[in-house]
Amino acid sequence: MNNPTDRLRKTTKELKMLNKKACDQFMNVTTLPGYQVDFQGRVKPFADLMQSAVNAWKPMAGDWVRKRKPRYVHPEQIKATCENLQIVCVTAFQEDTRRRRFIETIEAIDFVLDTLLTQLDADRKNTAEGSVSGKK
Repeated sequence: MNNPTDRLRKTTKELKMLNKKACDQFMNVTTLPGYQVDFQGRVKPFADLMQSAVNAWKPMAGDWVRKRKPRYVHPEQIKATCENLQIVCVTAFQEDTRRRRFIETIEAIDFVLDTLLTQLDADRKNTAEGSVSGKK
């Protein structure tokens, strides 16, 4: 997996999985009656994992967007997505999180990650077709 595009795809999928875990945490655990937050045991490890993935993804995604100039993903969205991921990984564990705002943030993150993955897959397909037909 030395190809930068493959690393970007893998890290983007990892962020999608972490975003889903944050959503699941909020919807299925945090909102339960009697929920007690465990900062050291649950919040910090999850936030550290998210931060590590965001730190790996941000420069790769930023470089890819600047070089590739995809139609539906812009550098500002990469920055905003990183900020949103850092927010949801903590707010997913807070009882006083506003449900609607949390869900909208989760959806905004998914939109950018899905759009990036779609474009990466289209690029992969176009590259494969170009090398098969000799047009690369």
